Amino acid sequence: AQEFEQSRIIKFTPLDACRLELMRFRTRYSGQDLPFSVKAAVVVQGAYIELQAFINMSPTAQILTRSPSAKYCENVMIRFPVPTQWIKALWTMNLQRQKSLKAKMNRRACLGALHEVESDPVIQVSVGTAKYESAYRAVVWKIDRLPDKNSSLDHPHSLSYKLELGSDQEIPSDWYPFATVQFVVHDTCASGTEVKSLGIESDLQPQKHVVQKAFYNCQVEIEKKWIRLDGEDPDKAGNCLTQ
Repeated sequence: AQEFEQSRIIKFTPLDACRLELMRFRTRYSGQDLPFSVKAAVVVQGAYIELQAFINMSPTAQILTRSPSAKYCENVMIRFPVPTQWIKALWTMNLQRQKSLKAKMNRRACLGALHEVESDPVIQVSVGTAKYESAYRAVVWKIDRLPDKNSSLDHPHSLSYKLELGSDQEIPSDWYPFATVQFVVHDTCASGTEVKSLGIESDLQPQKHVVQKAFYNCQVEIEKKWIRLDGEDPDKAGNCLTQ
């Protein structure tokens, strides 16, 4: 600490053969708009539940992507939490083994598309992969890179999955879900704090070891929508008892 006050240099002895985190601090994000936006909604129609999520690239990102020094979002991961009561609906029996339901590719999906509810629970994505992961207790949507090199910049990407809930699988009254969005952008400094050089005492070119990238971690509220059926009152759904 005393040497830092004098020279503004942070000295430390790293552990052998280990990945380590040297410093973590909070900062207010004061940069430009995020590269993309995520909108998600849970639609309830009788015993059927459908999650719809859409990714749209921001206009700023579309302009920057056309430049020679374009920056892409990599390792995009979006997690949609699943209530405990619904978990068994996201597993399918195959050869007496339980398997997590995986996604089917659907590149024709578009914003606001109308389709009928299917009886089988299916996760559909227009890009990347998605499946239920018990470690997160969530449906996890993973995309290698955005914008997707096989799609136009202004084309929205979508995920949807449908569940048919049984009599013992209700919507929790205290369920206010948020989707967690994580991604990495190289050659970017979101906090405004940059590492200029990194090396050992005998190193003549310490700056060559620095790789700059920003890790983004955001939360997006998932909207809940009810489609009223004949004779159904969503406001009184919580008063029903399991028989």
